[in-house]
Amino acid sequence: MDFDFTDDQTSLRDAVARWVEKGFPFERRHALAKAGGATRAVYTELAELGLTGLAIAPAHGGMGFGAVEAMVVCEELGRGLVNAPYAQAALMAPLLLSAATPAVQTKWLPMIAAGSALVVLAHQERAARYRLNHVETRAALARGSWTLDGSKSVVPAGDEADAWVVPARISGALGDAAGIGLFLVERTAAGATVHGFPTQDGARAAQLDLKASPATLLVNEGLPLLEHAIDAGIAALCAEGVGAMDRLLAITVEYMNTRKQFGVPIASFQALRHRVADVKMQLELARSMSYFGSLKMAEPAAARRRALAQAKLQLGQSMRFVGQQCIQMHGGIGVTDEYIASHYFKRLTVMEMTFGDTLHQLGEVSSRMLDTAGVFA
Repeated sequence: MDFDFTDDQTSLRDAVARWVEKGFPFERRHALAKAGGATRAVYTELAELGLTGLAIAPAHGGMGFGAVEAMVVCEELGRGLVNAPYAQAALMAPLLLSAATPAVQTKWLPMIAAGSALVVLAHQERAARYRLNHVETRAALARGSWTLDGSKSVVPAGDEADAWVVPARISGALGDAAGIGLFLVERTAAGATVHGFPTQDGARAAQLDLKASPATLLVNEGLPLLEHAIDAGIAALCAEGVGAMDRLLAITVEYMNTRKQFGVPIASFQALRHRVADVKMQLELARSMSYFGSLKMAEPAAARRRALAQAKLQLGQSMRFVGQQCIQMHGGIGVTDEYIASHYFKRLTVMEMTFGDTLHQLGEVSSRMLDTAGVFA
């Protein structure tokens, strides 16, 4: 199998890398984080590069690229520690809108492709513990119009978004797989209140409360589509994690070559060189599983869900190990806010908790081993 990137994919990577180097240095990121983590301006710059239309069909103003191109972009954004809700808005939202009526797609997809509209998924609820079928938010139909009642937590860039895609229960009991609809709620909807807050990694999230808020139904039985979108988010997150780990390792090696103890660079110490080798091994394991997850995005649901759970499990283990080891090899400076390595560590820690932490993904992988004794075809 040929794992080389095409010329177009390489050019795409180079274009994103050039923007990161020139347009998003650490000083800018640090200033944004200290100011509360607002990222809409950064997202607009990504739109000017054409990246917000990456996964949208040309008929709606996009480029119609696939999972590998998304992986290439997200890896470079991760390397630059770009704190914009790119995956949520440019990759997951178009996928969620793919089941909407032609009128809804015609209205929203061109705006998403142009970057003039920011649409994010608002699915997390208290006590859900990453279970997508745990939906307490209720949808009600009256005189041909839908309204939603409920709350969603930790919505990425939720207070900057123009609309949210909200899972809500149309029928059934809490925890049922059936009866979960996907709805589009606009920021101007009555009864919708949003409270933003900065996150630990320098980005921004929000609490979304809905009280008889008007909504547009996208799909009646929305859990399979929601799972697909979450898998797309996991694939993007894995790629971002690989980029972040790759850059953090480079920063660490550079520091070890300049920091001296006993008159010699600490990079000459055999114990530290062995630790760097262990970090490199975890990085390459993560890179392999990120490729694996992205390549499985076109598979049927069962194979795709299994592959993305495996990828996120390995990435979770790698991100924790690489982050902790690199910070320890830095010493005290590694945890100071003014130094770039601490920001990579915080971002890797938040990513490990996003879309299901390592323990959750271990359970997901284990549940798919019951009929195979752990041997996957």
